[in-house]
Formats: sequence, C-alpha cells, structure tokens
Amino acid sequence: MTAAAQTLILFGATGDLSQRMLLPSLFGLHADGLVPDDLLILGTARSDEDDAAFRDLAGQALAKAVTGDRRALIPGFLDRLRYVPLDLHDARSFAGLATALGDRARRPLAAFLSTAPALFRPAIGGLAAHGLAGDNARLALEKPLGHDLASSQAINDAVAAAFPEDRIFRIDHYLGKETVQNLIALRFANSLFEPLWNAGGIDHVQISVAETVGLEGRVGFYDDAGALRDMVQNHMLQLLALVAMEPPARFDAAAVRDEKVKVLRSLRPIDAASAPGDSVIGQYRAGAIGGQAVAGYADELGRPSATETFVAIRAHVDNWRWRGVPFYLRTGKRLPDRRTEIVIQFRGVPHSIFEGQPLKPNKLVILLQPDENIRLLVMAKQPGLGGEGIVLREIPLDIALRDAFAGARRRIAYERLLLDLIEGDPTLFVRRDEVEAQWRWIDAIRAGWAAARMTPALYPAGSWGPPAAMALAERNGAMWHG
Repeated sequence: MTAAAQTLILFGATGDLSQRMLLPSLFGLHADGLVPDDLLILGTARSDEDDAAFRDLAGQALAKAVTGDRRALIPGFLDRLRYVPLDLHDARSFAGLATALGDRARRPLAAFLSTAPALFRPAIGGLAAHGLAGDNARLALEKPLGHDLASSQAINDAVAAAFPEDRIFRIDHYLGKETVQNLIALRFANSLFEPLWNAGGIDHVQISVAETVGLEGRVGFYDDAGALRDMVQNHMLQLLALVAMEPPARFDAAAVRDEKVKVLRSLRPIDAASAPGDSVIGQYRAGAIGGQAVAGYADELGRPSATETFVAIRAHVDNWRWRGVPFYLRTGKRLPDRRTEIVIQFRGVPHSIFEGQPLKPNKLVILLQPDENIRLLVMAKQPGLGGEGIVLREIPLDIALRDAFAGARRRIAYERLLLDLIEGDPTLFVRRDEVEAQWRWIDAIRAGWAAARMTPALYPAGSWGPPAAMALAERNGAMWHG
C-alpha cells in the first residue's frame, strides 16, 4: 500500500480555488481525523507573505465555510499551515521551497498544482531540479489540461518527464461527488439494475449540466473554451463513461479506468456530415433569470463572439451493450435551473394489460446538484374504489441522501479527492489515455462544426436553449427531462 503523504504542497495557495474549496476541504479532513497527525500543508504562491499572513488568509476563508462547534477546530488546523513565496518563472526560488521542507523532502509528499496550465512545466521542472519529484512524490493537476489534443499531449509529456503515470493525479472534481460514486454502487452492488443496464433494457440516457450563471469573471477563459470544452470534454464525458462502462473486475484504479477508456474509445465520431443532425449549439442573449433581467453573452463580453454557451449532443457508444441507445448530453449557461443530473430512461413494458391507460416507461433520475438524490419513477395504482377499475399514475420512489444518511455531513467533492491524493489512491482520478480519448472526440466535433459552418443560435437567457435542442431528442421519440 502506498504510504500516506506527510507533506502536501499547494501551488496557488492564495488563489480563489484554494480559498473556496481546497482549504475548507482540508479542514474538513482535519476536523474528522482523516489525515495523519503530522501532515504539513505548505502553501506557495507568488505573493511575498509569511506563515502568519497565510494562516490569517486561511482563517478568513474558513470563517465563511465552517459553522457550529467545528469552528473550535480551526486553530488546530491553522497550525498545520506554512507558507513559502515562490515565483514559478524563477527556477532559483524553488531552493527556498526545498530548504523549508528540509528532511520532509525525503519523506512521502504530494504536490497540488492549482495554477494556470502554462505554469505546469516550470513548476514540474523546479520540483525535479530540487529533488522533489522522486519516488516518494506524487503530483495532482487541476484542469484545464489543454484546449485540444495536441496541447493536452504537450502538458502530459511535460509531466511525464518527471512523474510516472502511477504518480500523476489528474483532477475532475465531479468524480469526488458522493452521488457520482453512488452511481458505481447503484450499478454494481445491486442485482436489480445491472441485468437491464444495456440496449435491451434502456431506451436512452440523458446527462444535463445546467447553469443559471453567465461569465462570472471567467471572461478570457470561457470565450476561448466554450461549453463543449469547458463542460462536455471533462465532466460530462466522465459521467457518460461511468454510466456506460462494463463491470470492472474489481474496484481499483486500473480496473475502473480500463473500463472507462474503452467507453471513450467507443464513442461514435461526430464529423461534418453528422454534426448538424447530432449537435446543437447556442449562445444566450438578454433575458431573465429568476425574474431578474440579465444581459446577453456578447454584452457581458463587450464584443460579438462565435463561442457557444450551450451545446446539446446525441452521442452513441458503438459497442455490443449500447448498440442503438442514444446518449443525450446537454449543458449551457443562463438556463432556468441550476441542475446536474443523469436520467436513465428504461424501455416500456412489451404489452399493457391496462387498456386505455397511458403507461410511462420507468426512469432512474440521479441528481448530483444542487441536491443529491436518487429517484426511481414507477407506475402505481392510484388509491380509490371507483368503478373505472385500476387507475394508474406515475409516482417517485426517492432516496434523498441527506435523509437516508441523516447525520452525515455533506462533503465538498475535493475532500474525497484530496484524501485520495494524500493516501495515494488514483481510482477517482483521470488517466492520460482517458483524457486523450476525450479530446479526440471533442476535437472531431469542433472540426465538424467548422466544416459544416455551424454557428451558435441565439436563445433567451432563462430558456432551455435553442428550439433545435428539443428537436434533437424528439426526432427519436425522446423528451428532455425536467
């Protein structure tokens, strides 16, 4: 078993992600006694601060995130923190990091790069040059990992020059969500679903990631990325892979990731010929969210743009299990609800004995956010003694995780991932061949859009995207859920 890290180095420790997610997550692990007592958290960033200033910044971040009796544990957590100023553009500044680590440099350590991808190469070079990339070290990378296959390969090559694949932890924070892990449990710990989890039992699958927000300060990044690269390439394809993968032989990193990459390599390419029929792109214009008027994307950006803020795709996994089953992917900004969900639409009964009664096929709805919930929609008899016989109605069987596991604290997804990084378990992290399979599929779609001269259709903020997105599903007799 891999030895637990005794030191965690946080690059970009004073940044937004660190303050909103990483430090509160590490505090949660500390408060629950899940990390080693001697774990040192060493923050680095360009700003010229000291231990006291970093602890003060962390304390302010935790004051916003921690409530109740757990606040009393904050001082003990802050004692774990140290800070070393480090300019990633200056290789000499890594000497100060190595000096601060002292003997810890030879013990198990983990580094978390929460920086711009352009800084990955100098960060890795500095770690390697100062003896901090040896067999005792592992490295976590925050996305985005490139903007296409070529740039992703360049990043991965730079990382691989210092760290072997089994010590590289590529983060997709969706994989840290409890409900995503529950999808694995639901499929492979219950005999009820797996016999139906194929083209014989499932009509189609929907995966939706809907956001109500607009640019929210991500102007430069988002306009270069768009919805396809920002959401579909990573989060949504990982969810698709978990839904569609074959049962792994065991729950370990190699077996799980082997099955996911098989799915990603089986995705039917979408090219210039199929892109107009299998995808819809849109961009929000002015509208209203929650009764409040909001500006259009071009107005927020300050100039016209051809970047898509909405995308809907009909995907197919060309293998035996999923032959003929469409996977509908939908994501966008300025949509009516904030919602991330997976909908498994089962096939209808082959023959109905209830003459004149409309039967709805069963649905399994896995809600990831804003709440975590598993709902199975089934047909049941409506109570009553009327002479019309059995009257059927669709009813939900809910498993609200908050209720089913009352007393369990709802964790930030990064808690799971940071704990696995510290302990050296890569199962919920993304392997290089997964990332590259995802990019190959995405790059082909973008090339197809360009060749077909597709441009985003405008949709009003507060709507569910362009009307063509509805038609994308309806052409196959499906309807978007919700």
